[in-house]
This record gives sequence, C-alpha cells and structure tokens, in this order.
Amino acid sequence: MSNSAASLAEEIAEAPRKGRKNNPEKTRESILQAAIAEFVQFGLSGARVDAIAERTHTSKRMIYYYFASKDLLYQAVLEKLYGDIRNTENELHLDELQPLDAISRLVEFTFDHHDRNVDFVRIVSIENIHYGQHVMQSELIPTLNSSVLQAIGNILVRGEAQGVFRSGLDPLDIHMLISSFCFYRVSNRHTFGTLFQIDLSADQVKRRHKQVICESVLRYMQA
Repeated sequence: MSNSAASLAEEIAEAPRKGRKNNPEKTRESILQAAIAEFVQFGLSGARVDAIAERTHTSKRMIYYYFASKDLLYQAVLEKLYGDIRNTENELHLDELQPLDAISRLVEFTFDHHDRNVDFVRIVSIENIHYGQHVMQSELIPTLNSSVLQAIGNILVRGEAQGVFRSGLDPLDIHMLISSFCFYRVSNRHTFGTLFQIDLSADQVKRRHKQVICESVLRYMQA
C-alpha cells in the first residue's frame, strides 16, 4: 500500500474517533452539499477542492476517494440536482389527476421549484457555459430526465382522448415551454429586474407570473 493510500485509510479509520460517524452515504452527501455551494459561488473553473474540504471539515484526499476528481464531483452535483427535481416530480402523482389539472400542477411545481432552488438554476447556467459537456458525459442524467417527458406524454394521451388537448403536441415542446419561463425569471432576475425596475422576488409578482405561465401553457395545449 502506498503512503497516500495508507494515510487515507488511517483518516477513514480515525473519523469515528474524531466525532464523525463512519457513514459513507452521509459523508458523500455532505461533500455534495459543500460542492454545490462552492460551484454556485465560484463556478466550475474557480471552485477549489481545498475549499470544499474546508467546508466539510475533511480532507482533499477524502473527496478524491469518493469522487476521483473535481470534474467528476461537479458531474455528481449535476446528477444530484437533476435527480432531486425529477424525484419530486414523480411524487406529484400526475397520473391520478385530470389532464388539465395535471398540467397545471406540473407548471406550478416547476415554477416553485426554480424559485426556491436558485442553486439548481445557477449550476445549470454554469454547465451551459461549458457547453453541457458534463451532462453529455453522464449516463445517469438522460435517464433521469426521460421521466418528465414520459409523464407529460401520458398526460397528453389522456387529454387528447378526452378532447381537452389538441392533437400533435410534443412532450418536449411542452416541457421546454414550461421550463423556459420558470428558469429565465430566476437565471436573469438581476439583469431583468434592474433593466425593467421589477422585483421578481415580490410575492405579488410571483403570483402573477405563475398565473401567466399556467394560462399560457394551457391555452396553447387546449383543443
């Protein structure tokens, strides 16, 4: 065993004696949360693994033990954030709602999620600066995101059969229509708010905007 491997093994063994329970999943989650904060603040290029280690009161070697590299840690952050939104969407039970109600519920959820999870919006914006290369390298993210298209597709089939949705609607177009408005008002809140003197965080504005996107999507889809 090399000196670095032996040292890491000793650090893992010492963790319980230093007040940290030897819980790999909890350690991994703690590192991911710290990494989200670091990447949001400094971007992929400016983020430092040393700083993430300081945030978690662990070592750089421990982070590499779990994630191998900064790029793979960043990819894991993307997978976690996309996984969180898709997992919550699966708990909406959209298939139990009438088609119009199901779409309304999905729009409202997406609006609220993006409004309350600025870190998600920021990380996705950062990934677009890097041309989506980490998303392309992930085998998990495409699988995660297929669930929302399947859910919308099922709603469209039911809605068309009931005569409430027009035919020929594409689930991807509906998803993009919903996401674009909900994402933009968070990603561009500082520039848009300054240019047009509007406080996008005001409750009254958020209520109005949620109604705007919900009505827009439904009017586009209705027969």
